Amino acid sequence: MPAGMIIPAGQINMPAGFSFSSRLTLSQPSLMDGHFLPLEHLTQTTSEGELNRIREDDFESKSGSENLEGGSGEDQDPNQRPKKKRYHRHTQHQIQEMEAFFKECPHPDDKQRKELSRELGLEPLQVKFWFQNKRTQMKNQHERHENTQLRTENDKLRAENMRYREALSNASCPSCGGPAAIGEMSFDEHHLRLENARLREEIDRISAIAAKYVGKPVLNYPLISSQLPSRPLDLGVGNFGGNPGDIYGAGDLLRSISGPTEADKPMIVELAVAAMEELVKMAQMNEPLWIPGLDGTSRMLSEDEYVRIFPRGIGPKPTGFKCEASRETAVVIMNHINLVEILMDVNQWSTVFSGIVSRAMTIEVLSTGVAGNCNGALQVMTAEFQVPSPLVPTRESYFVRYCKQQADGTWAVVDVSLDNLRPSPAVRCRRRPSGCLIQEMPNGYSKVTWIEHVEVDDRGVHNIYKPVVNAGLAFGAKRWVATLDRQCERLASAMATNIPAADVGVITNQEGRKSMLKLAERMVISFCAGVSASTAHTWTTLSGSGADDVRVMTRKSVDDPGRPPGIVLSAATSFWIPVPPKRVFDFLRDENSRSEWDILSNGGVVQEMAHIANGRDTGNCVSLLRVNSANSSQSNMLILQESCTDSTGSFVIYAPVDIVAMNVVLNGGDPDYVALLPSGFAILPDGQAVNGGVIGEPTGSGGSLLTVAFQILVDSIPTAKLSLGSVATVNNLIACTVERIKAAVTCDNGSN
Repeated sequence: MPAGMIIPAGQINMPAGFSFSSRLTLSQPSLMDGHFLPLEHLTQTTSEGELNRIREDDFESKSGSENLEGGSGEDQDPNQRPKKKRYHRHTQHQIQEMEAFFKECPHPDDKQRKELSRELGLEPLQVKFWFQNKRTQMKNQHERHENTQLRTENDKLRAENMRYREALSNASCPSCGGPAAIGEMSFDEHHLRLENARLREEIDRISAIAAKYVGKPVLNYPLISSQLPSRPLDLGVGNFGGNPGDIYGAGDLLRSISGPTEADKPMIVELAVAAMEELVKMAQMNEPLWIPGLDGTSRMLSEDEYVRIFPRGIGPKPTGFKCEASRETAVVIMNHINLVEILMDVNQWSTVFSGIVSRAMTIEVLSTGVAGNCNGALQVMTAEFQVPSPLVPTRESYFVRYCKQQADGTWAVVDVSLDNLRPSPAVRCRRRPSGCLIQEMPNGYSKVTWIEHVEVDDRGVHNIYKPVVNAGLAFGAKRWVATLDRQCERLASAMATNIPAADVGVITNQEGRKSMLKLAERMVISFCAGVSASTAHTWTTLSGSGADDVRVMTRKSVDDPGRPPGIVLSAATSFWIPVPPKRVFDFLRDENSRSEWDILSNGGVVQEMAHIANGRDTGNCVSLLRVNSANSSQSNMLILQESCTDSTGSFVIYAPVDIVAMNVVLNGGDPDYVALLPSGFAILPDGQAVNGGVIGEPTGSGGSLLTVAFQILVDSIPTAKLSLGSVATVNNLIACTVERIKAAVTCDNGSN
């Protein structure tokens, strides 16, 4: 049995006649009930609104039927004025009962109205009219409250616009002291007027932002991350939860950052404009700014030349920080507009780069761009960057992201740190202008030039990972581009329609492919976010201080349809082996060699039942595996596995899946309700012998850095206490798995 699955008392038997065609049938599908959480609304009104509400309440308390006082029209004196209609008031008890029923069901049907009228002694028509009037009253109250808020925001924006216009009229040229002319100014104009150009663009952009939203709500989109529990246990118990970009909630540093103040925004705009200019130049220049690297193929940044060309920037390098700068270019299979949209959407960005971005959120959107696209979009963000190992500290960054289309049609997206606005001793990483230039190519391809330039305190990196970090394969431009290239191929595979059905096990059902790929994507995101040294995690080392010691943590899974409920124990270890990364990757992804390392499969035969190819490399695929246990008393099981590789690293990630649930997925059903506990492996080159091969080629002829991570459901009750026996069992499991892998791959490597 693979990690992450508990076999219940009632065993699951594989249905007879299991076969594959364009639609894969495993067994009868199961139905899942949806649950909706009630929404509570607080309504605040002004004194005038309160008066109107009282009047409406008085009207609402009257019945829907009406009777004239006195006799009929024939009995009345024709000269006498007819009396006004008299309404019957409902009793306090009737109103309270109907109010209570309205909270539960504002739209009762005929049967409910008749039952309610019988209980309260009213006519069904009276009940019907009361509910109609009540709904109208609630709608009016909500609209009044919304209008009050909009008027307040409108007044605020008008005042802000007036301040910007006044600043615009009083702007002066820093060179000559005269009035500043309004208009666009190209970066290519004379260097002596550069300061004036920056001032003009800053004022134009701020004025445009203010004028655009006059009379509309402000476009601020704060993303509130889930809170971490405040009661840590011995092994750091936390809660699962969050979105793809925020799997385990935000850490202390990211959660403590608030949006920029009004005084900060002009400086942010100026910094973003200068960063864009710097990024474009760094992408286009070669020597003496970029000098040949030690391997003769890569490029290194000359720090002295950089300071000479870009003297302003974000200030001098902090004491103790190290500079990391790299540049990489590749052609990827994606339209340039789609690439820009992914980079400017925090959820898509963190999903595509889930192996690098563990958590990210947008603090505030300062501009959404113009002309219906991202040209001119400006947003303040935070992100945490990771390496899939608990031995490498994550890098948290607070930055502004700016997107602009250049004069030649090329798009550029740049990040630059905003830490200088709020200096903090907790800052251990600063992003100098980093990002990419995206050039349109024929047939839906794009040429991407990526610049990664950071200053970081890397003293917390373990010694075995320092070479790969220094080589740029952990956080550098090469890793970003390699990941982007691989993910573009994956997205193209998900949208493919001409799937040949010649191979056995190929899933040709379009909806089934999309659902299975979406499920595998969630599995990979969950694994990557749970294996790093994120500040959202609390790892506990079980013994010693060596690199290959097992680190564990526990988490509670509650009310999450994507994970089984209960106490989950995560265990991870990282170590070096003298075997090339490609050989390790091929061994771990091959179902035929799985029995050599997977202790919980009990030596059973593993068969691939279905697969989806994800790119040029045959190792990039999603597979559905079946484990036929050697023990006949044990039921068969299914394993969802995704393997992916590029020039900077590889993953083999898997999770046990329910047979009935997978039948729903393979027929195009919603994969979000399939419970997963992913385990797997992250394989990085050791950085000792790096070659500059093309994307997709195995990097490094030296050894490998292998991270093994398991997630085990130790108790299905979330409130249960974790026993030391469970910890010892998982420790022994991961230790035995590591020994088996070392023995198998080193023996195989020695025989070749």
